[in-house]
Amino acid sequence: MKILVTGGAGFIGSNFVRYWAEKYPGDEIRVLDKLTYAGHKENLSGVKFEFIQGDICDKEIVAKAMIGIDVVVHFAAESHVDRSIMGPDVFLQTNVLGTLALLQAALNEKVKLLHHISTDEVFGALPLDKPNIKFNEETPYHPHSPYSASKASSDMLVRAWNTTYGLPITITNTSNNYGPYQDPEKLIPRFITNLIEGKKVPLMGRGENVRDWIHVDDHCSAVDLIIRLALENDGLIGQTFCVGGNSERTNYQVTKRLLEIFGKDESWIEPIEHRLGHDARYAIDSSHIKKVLGWEPKHTFEEGLAKTVEWYKNNGWWWKALKENRPLIDPSEQKKLKK
Repeated sequence: MKILVTGGAGFIGSNFVRYWAEKYPGDEIRVLDKLTYAGHKENLSGVKFEFIQGDICDKEIVAKAMIGIDVVVHFAAESHVDRSIMGPDVFLQTNVLGTLALLQAALNEKVKLLHHISTDEVFGALPLDKPNIKFNEETPYHPHSPYSASKASSDMLVRAWNTTYGLPITITNTSNNYGPYQDPEKLIPRFITNLIEGKKVPLMGRGENVRDWIHVDDHCSAVDLIIRLALENDGLIGQTFCVGGNSERTNYQVTKRLLEIFGKDESWIEPIEHRLGHDARYAIDSSHIKKVLGWEPKHTFEEGLAKTVEWYKNNGWWWKALKENRPLIDPSEQKKLKK
């Protein structure tokens, strides 16, 4: 089989490419990536694959990348909420128009399946005082940020190309991923690398916001299972699956656990302002994918977090250059946009 992975040099995409190459060494992997601040070929060192550098908004490049492809796994996206608040235009271009270009090319090439990677943020936010309520496949979309609005739009396009043109698709809406090769501007790698460097961790508010965390390897295994079964069973075509890690934690709890791993106390927390429109809680109900496909995450949060800390400790060559060459987003800068 020949598989195209868009955004395959990014965080989740590169972990998926590594996962697929190891599990299916006979398959041919083609990676299409623009190599922005979040995509690095170094993420794929040691992996055998064909690489095409290009923007998914470029129809000619996308058409070239699609030639001979059986399955497309679409990770390519602008994905940082803070960046979407500061500059939403590129999020609409990449996440909406880029997805459109990919859908058209996949339809023209008659691919067997296009799997679209989405997020739980398209559903909006959940109340902190109702822990039994979670997002599921029937939850209405109610995005709050430019990022989540752009992903919601791309989800709708993917579904439309299935119902209107018959393009075989599947979709996953996943909770917060963590693991190796995640950019240090995101919460967990930012806190880990700060603590390695002897710096305080910038926690928004009191850390009361809740997220469901999933180790990236568990996410990859879910996508793998969906793809394999959808190729065998037409009944799965057009379906969406919510994929979570069953690991809800407040940001404070995540911070506290990291401080414990590093043997530090709460004096290492530096409170900062919340981002604009900071959603209170995300939580995924994964019961549908468990019932239909038999999937569930293998990593506990504590186990996965400890493995992630060790990876960053052992791979300073990877993340130090990123932090040195690019300033991280300061949420306080967003306040100026409201004036």
